[in-house]
Amino acid sequence: MPLKNLKWIYLILLSLVWGSSFILIKKGLIGLSALQLGSFRIIFASLFLVLIGFKSISKLSISQWKWISISAFIGSFFPVYLFAFAETEIDSAVASILNATTPLMTLIFGVLFFKMAFTQNKVLGVVIGLLGTLGLIFSGAQVNPDQNYLYSGLVIIAAACYALNVNIIKRYMHGISALGITAGNFLVLLLPSFVVLLLTGFSFEEIFSNEVISTSIIYVLILGVIGTGIAMVIFNRLIQISDPVFSTSVTYTIPLVALGWGFLDGEVFSGFQLISMLIILLGVFLVNRSKNLYTKNKKADQ
Repeated sequence: MPLKNLKWIYLILLSLVWGSSFILIKKGLIGLSALQLGSFRIIFASLFLVLIGFKSISKLSISQWKWISISAFIGSFFPVYLFAFAETEIDSAVASILNATTPLMTLIFGVLFFKMAFTQNKVLGVVIGLLGTLGLIFSGAQVNPDQNYLYSGLVIIAAACYALNVNIIKRYMHGISALGITAGNFLVLLLPSFVVLLLTGFSFEEIFSNEVISTSIIYVLILGVIGTGIAMVIFNRLIQISDPVFSTSVTYTIPLVALGWGFLDGEVFSGFQLISMLIILLGVFLVNRSKNLYTKNKKADQ
């Protein structure tokens, strides 16, 4: 299949999977703390990915593990916990929309550190997108006064982590398979996430004795294997066959899926929040218009 068609298929699949991830986080938090949910999510994803990606991991060189490790913590470890903490205070649909700032962050990091071209349209897109983000946060605080919208900042930080990681993968790991990157990432994170889980004092006996906890574990299992493991393999492949901003444009459609789940789960969403979402997506659209994102650099980065 031509790459131009394949990248759109990947984009649609990721939209459906990641759009459903926010409601799974919300359901998982019913029986687990944010740290426990994040740890289980990484552990389940790690075990699955190491199992299917063992051969890819064995092909990684010592020098490649440097960027694999950096990518692991920036692109997976910190965002997983940040989203879990954020959804203890804000709705899943709002978190998904704030996540749409990822392409804006991708451009900012690309310009500052990765020689990405910066045009007038991109400047306008970033400004519009950030204004929409502020509007969403302020309107959300009014619609849901019982929620602490300072936690929205955690989603913005997570989006910045994703954006930085996208640029790192595109620039420094183009010679590594998508499965190799993803399985390597989560092999690095398996021990740290297990240590975090133990530090929370989680009792493994409750998995079988407490129905609320066992149900939450099932949600996180789905989230870890499908929403993290399989989705990250697809996403890393998408980065390799397209450009960073196109890859993060999955955030166009993620909010639509997440909003649907949020409405079904009884989340309250105002008209002004919908307008703010459209403003954010307009900014992302302007940022994503240009295809020539990077200045040419013939020297390979080490």
